Amino acid sequence: ACVGLEQCAAPSEAHARRLETALHATDTGGAMARRRDRRMHANTSARSRSGAQPSGGAGGSEPMGAAAFSYAPLQNGSDVRGVAIAGVPGEEVNLDRAAAAVVVKAFAVWLAERLGKAEVRVALGRDSRLSGCALAAAAAAGASSSGAAVTDVGLATTPAMFMCCVTEGYDFDGGVMLTASHLPFNRNGMKFFTKTGGLGKDDISAILRIAEGLRARGELPAAEQYALAPHEDFMPAYAAQLRALIVEGVGAGDKPLDGMSVVVDAGNGAGGFFAHDVLAPLGADVSDSQFLEPDGSFPNHVPNPEDAEAMGSCATAVLKANADLGVVLDTDCDRSGLVLSDGRFLNRNRLIAALCASVLRDSPGASIVTDSVTSAGLADFIEGRGGVHVRFQRGYKNVINKGVELNEQGVDCPLMIETSGHGAMRENYYLDDGAYLAVKLIIEAARAKRAGSSEGLASLLDGLREPLEEKEARLKILKDDFGPYGDGVLDKFVTWCQSSTAPAGWTSEAVNHEGWRVVVDEGSGRQGWALLRKSLHDPLLVCNIESDTEGGVEAIAAKLRAFLGQFSGGLDLSKL
Repeated sequence: ACVGLEQCAAPSEAHARRLETALHATDTGGAMARRRDRRMHANTSARSRSGAQPSGGAGGSEPMGAAAFSYAPLQNGSDVRGVAIAGVPGEEVNLDRAAAAVVVKAFAVWLAERLGKAEVRVALGRDSRLSGCALAAAAAAGASSSGAAVTDVGLATTPAMFMCCVTEGYDFDGGVMLTASHLPFNRNGMKFFTKTGGLGKDDISAILRIAEGLRARGELPAAEQYALAPHEDFMPAYAAQLRALIVEGVGAGDKPLDGMSVVVDAGNGAGGFFAHDVLAPLGADVSDSQFLEPDGSFPNHVPNPEDAEAMGSCATAVLKANADLGVVLDTDCDRSGLVLSDGRFLNRNRLIAALCASVLRDSPGASIVTDSVTSAGLADFIEGRGGVHVRFQRGYKNVINKGVELNEQGVDCPLMIETSGHGAMRENYYLDDGAYLAVKLIIEAARAKRAGSSEGLASLLDGLREPLEEKEARLKILKDDFGPYGDGVLDKFVTWCQSSTAPAGWTSEAVNHEGWRVVVDEGSGRQGWALLRKSLHDPLLVCNIESDTEGGVEAIAAKLRAFLGQFSGGLDLSKL
């Protein structure tokens, strides 16, 4: 059982029952993983059949040679992600309690070595996922067994787990957030922080190698040791920081949101605090907010500000309540999207445009870093506002790191953001914080309302040209060596685009940091574009298309299909 179950977010008996089911499922998944390991390693299997107790302890995983077992499949760029709950066909558990224990222990070991400390202070937080409590108990045991002093923060957000490392009075050496963002209920994962920010891809690789060594030597806590660490709530301090930003930004006393109606849609993730602990104390009417209760089965919609259903649900509530604004938060609140009073979505390119308008007003001539799939209209918008658009790569860490690099080179770059809603500001530790970005726009809305503006945030979008049509097609690579195969397809695509056989009116972009993007002349001053790129992690080529003419996306897609048809044996073109 999960010790300290009362500390988990459990607003209802039904949720408590789901949590208990998740605890059993993660144990079952751990047993499945152990049976798989025994099939793979005869010596371990023989010991198991003889009844000998594995040195990892009951409920743990048997240690084996580091060369025979790898945690690398858990790495997802700069995060750890895996399946934590059994029962979904085709998805075997690979992030059970034993894995959580050894990976977080490895982080504590890595952190102690990095800081040169005998004892490090580590904070553990989690979102509303059903497996969160069980994994947090195992993670606490793992970190504690390394000699770390561990504190359980409980229900938290990813940005808060960084802020607890740099907030006076807390000053943790490291923070671990158990989350899998907007992924399905059976998934979970980890994001890691130090006082200097979120860990990078190389750091995660190093930690997983340490975890493999710990497992090989049998240096794992026994399952009987799994228990939540002593609890200390950091979220009130984090909420106070956000409130202070609004008070200072609006400059209208301690109730700067008085008279504003804001619908917060937390999607049953960890974002309910934003309504009742940030906005309501400042005078906002949040009574029409929805799905604030944490529920890791996500019964209403996916907590994802890119998802049309999630945004549409909030828009319906905004219109019904005649609210000034809506805020949609993802599960762990490192992303957000907004809804205008007329129901229009303020996400993706519109979200970037609104933030750019605010930033460029205060930092004229600044550079803005985005990912590679932003619209042509956004580039014109940024340049029209006097900014410099740096269209870089997909992957929020790539975007943020590029912004850090530019600032270190002396380039004024206050904002870096990708269309997913992951965005960071230089003024806020380069931290991708969805609540922080929402606060920046709520300040703009409050100022506009107090100035008597009828447009509100919509005025920030003046001049943004949006495509008439758009499409993203994810083309599955059917080859085992999908990385080199995808590179080969892209190489031939680039050669074709630059050759005399390329379609008339197609011109390659001057700068391509990821894949290859072409501008398509659609006549009468109208332009479309297409980008072909590799997925960051999956065996996919991704094609993004935008057009300013009716039927333009299909016209561009038809030309792409004609070219890519030569790869039909290795590339599934059905989505294009």
